[in-house]
Amino acid sequence: MKRPAVRLIVLSVILLVAAILSLGVGAVTISPGRILQVVTNRTAGAAASTELTILWELRLPRLLLACFVGSGLGMAGAGYQGLFRNPLADPFVIGASSGAALGATLAIVTGWQGSILGLACIPGASLVGSLVAVAIVYSIASVGRQVAMVSLLLAGVALSSMLGAIVSLLMFLHEEKLMTIFSWLMGSLSGRGWSALWSSAPLILTGGFLLWMHSRALDALTFGEESAASLGLEMNRFRATIVLSASLITAASVAGGGIIGFVGLIAPHMARSLVGARHVMVIPMSGLLGALLLLLADDVARTIVAPSELPVGIVTALMGCPFFLFLLKTRQRELGVGP
Repeated sequence: MKRPAVRLIVLSVILLVAAILSLGVGAVTISPGRILQVVTNRTAGAAASTELTILWELRLPRLLLACFVGSGLGMAGAGYQGLFRNPLADPFVIGASSGAALGATLAIVTGWQGSILGLACIPGASLVGSLVAVAIVYSIASVGRQVAMVSLLLAGVALSSMLGAIVSLLMFLHEEKLMTIFSWLMGSLSGRGWSALWSSAPLILTGGFLLWMHSRALDALTFGEESAASLGLEMNRFRATIVLSASLITAASVAGGGIIGFVGLIAPHMARSLVGARHVMVIPMSGLLGALLLLLADDVARTIVAPSELPVGIVTALMGCPFFLFLLKTRQRELGVGP
């Protein structure tokens, strides 16, 4: 078995062990042995019933959602970095986060209590807002059937600035909702149940599978668009597929956990250092690393100020920013930002 495949398997085992240990982490600590006793019904009584409720209704769906959201951000980051051939691209590069932020903010300030696409109001509004923002950016950057990558990036930056200003205006006008909006914008997995998992996971899996199916095309694009086109790659369809897949993942991830930065930026870099540049390995490895990073960040968020908890977006920023600055300093030539 080749070394990249072995590393993929090893990381999968590490993620599984970390997930099992994470079930016992929180305001109420439960040992692995006790977890086994509770889930196999070897004990009875009020204490066991309470622990089973904590594990099944609170921690397990949150743990799985952290894995799916982190995995989605990692895979989307790998897809965008491959498409733009820019190692600094992240899942929010073309307006997905700003659209999600505006959608969620509108849902909060209007107080609407309905559901959207089977999701609760705020996550559903963020999902729709994210997809609409990406669609607007893509349509602006399109000229006929051609889409220039530079235009896509610039349109994303411009629209993100405008939508961010609208969100700030809404926060200014609705001070009574300020903390609710702010806590969502910082990213959090608190209070997410099985419904959030069932709504987000299928979209993340679908988008991730589509990205992985286009791994060879992303490899061909590494040598430039002309080289990829000479190999028979239909560039317009390919770009649209990658943007749609990565944006669907990003929108579903944001709907599940709010805006969580740095995971989608860092995970692909770590993946390439472990398995090389072939996207057939980079995409799943980025997903596993993203899941592990967000799982560990959520463990820290739940325990560092227990019984309260921090928004997980704060933890990922505190963890990710120093790592990225170190990466930027030590690998400037590879990242294309050095002399």
